[in-house]
Amino acid sequence: MSDLTPQSETPTPTTDKITQAARETIYLCNFRVSVDGDWLCLRELNDISLTPDPEPAHEDPKDPIAIERLNLMNMAKLSIKGLIESALNLGRTLDSDYAPLQQFFVVMEHCLKHGLKTKKTFLGQNKSFWGALELVEKLNPEAGEITASVKDLPGLKTPLGRGRAWLRLALMQKKLSDYMKTIINRKDLLSEFYESNALMMEEEGAVIAGLLVGLNVIDANLCMKGEDLDSQVGVIDFSMYLKDGGTTSKSAEGDGQITAILDQKNYLEELNRHLSASVYNLQGKADALEKSNARLTEELAVVNNRFITLQDEVERVKEESSHQLESRKAVRSDSANGQALGETRKQLKEETQLRLDVEKELEIQIGIKQEMELSMKMLEKDICEKQDALVELRLQLDDMRAINLQLGHKAQASSKQKSEAISRLEDKINQMSGTIKQLEARCKQAEKEKELALEANRLFKLEFGDKIESLQEEVEHLRKHSEHHVSKQSSIPQREKAQPEELAKVNYQFSTSKKLVCSRTYVILRFYSFCSSIRKPCKNCNGIFCESCVSNELPLASSILPECVCNDCYSLLLQQYASSPT
Repeated sequence: MSDLTPQSETPTPTTDKITQAARETIYLCNFRVSVDGDWLCLRELNDISLTPDPEPAHEDPKDPIAIERLNLMNMAKLSIKGLIESALNLGRTLDSDYAPLQQFFVVMEHCLKHGLKTKKTFLGQNKSFWGALELVEKLNPEAGEITASVKDLPGLKTPLGRGRAWLRLALMQKKLSDYMKTIINRKDLLSEFYESNALMMEEEGAVIAGLLVGLNVIDANLCMKGEDLDSQVGVIDFSMYLKDGGTTSKSAEGDGQITAILDQKNYLEELNRHLSASVYNLQGKADALEKSNARLTEELAVVNNRFITLQDEVERVKEESSHQLESRKAVRSDSANGQALGETRKQLKEETQLRLDVEKELEIQIGIKQEMELSMKMLEKDICEKQDALVELRLQLDDMRAINLQLGHKAQASSKQKSEAISRLEDKINQMSGTIKQLEARCKQAEKEKELALEANRLFKLEFGDKIESLQEEVEHLRKHSEHHVSKQSSIPQREKAQPEELAKVNYQFSTSKKLVCSRTYVILRFYSFCSSIRKPCKNCNGIFCESCVSNELPLASSILPECVCNDCYSLLLQQYASSPT
């Protein structure tokens, strides 16, 4: 037992629980569920002998048919043992490509073909075990589903392929051993398909059926769609069963735990299957026992009443006999009364014995009923525990559904908020993009206005720069002229006195010229400062002026429509138009 459990330096509660569970599983795996009449029994594997009984003395040990049966039985043992060990070491569900499983089906096919009778048909000789497997449907109604499924498979065309498919489906349902026992027990029906010395008709067939019980611990998932079962060649590969001396060591400790857990799982599945099958039988028996108990109770009441009446009759007979003994003294009467009393006593003894037998039978039935009630209570307790576990699991499922619903609502709310925020941000982005476009347009317009202003400033400087210089030169000339006149006046005072009118005229001209120069300079400077934001050109003089200075419109010679002109050109053109004849 210690070899199967892993050793650790610091044991923990978890490892202790696993070790205890493995030990319990290994202990349970030493037992098998068997049916003894109407009862389920646990028998230890050491008490069940899987070896065949000694052969009868009349059989020849050199009989080739007997040797073939023994060889096939030994091959079935090796195949089943190897399949169980490899499947438990693998620790998963087996599929169709698993080599030991394929070899097991090949060995079973050879076992079923041994001693098979050959049937002659119109197409030739037919030798198939499918007819024997079809008997299971008649003997066990549960096998009807497998037979119907095999007949419905589209790719099967031969009886051999149907038989192979039937074996695979029975193994997946974990009922192959039950079906084999069913047909082996009816040798009167098998004699139609097998010879008298065939494996299925001898004790080796029963041994193989018992060995197949161990395959219930295997989970197989076989896909027969697209598999060619009709034309497969069944050849036994003996290399899988030949082992070297170094390969016979035990598996690792972890594999032992997995094996123990799988054994426990499959044992519990088998036990539950037998228990579920026996529950219905027990319920029917309980009803029958209740009816029989009621009938026995009625019979007991009748027997008690009859016993009481017999006791009364005995007392009455005793009284009569006593009276007769006292009254009669004759020998004949005494002998007659003694004979009647003996018959009465004999009848009383029989009734007493009948009552004792009825009471014993009643006690036996009461004991059976108590055992049935105890088993029913245990089953009800187990069912209640499973129902409680189911209710708890349903509550947990409801809680998980509520949590998932809440999370779904929260996710929807958050997604809705995010979508709203995204829509608001998109609106803001659209507004910002519109604002950016407006600002870009205004920026372009401002750049254009700046370029126009720079161009107007350049043109203004080009146009009025020469005028300003000429005016400055004229001012300088007038200043020099005035100085010349002053010097002239100072040198000729007498002439000044003589010509006051001429001097006044010169002074008037000088002041007039000075005022004109100052006024022109002021007008130019003011015009230059006022026209810093020039925007429109004059169509007459091609000068650049501000909007207020080019607000007048007049028709020009170069155009038919009225054009914008500056104020000076406007006044000049008005004078020209006024002086020109119409």
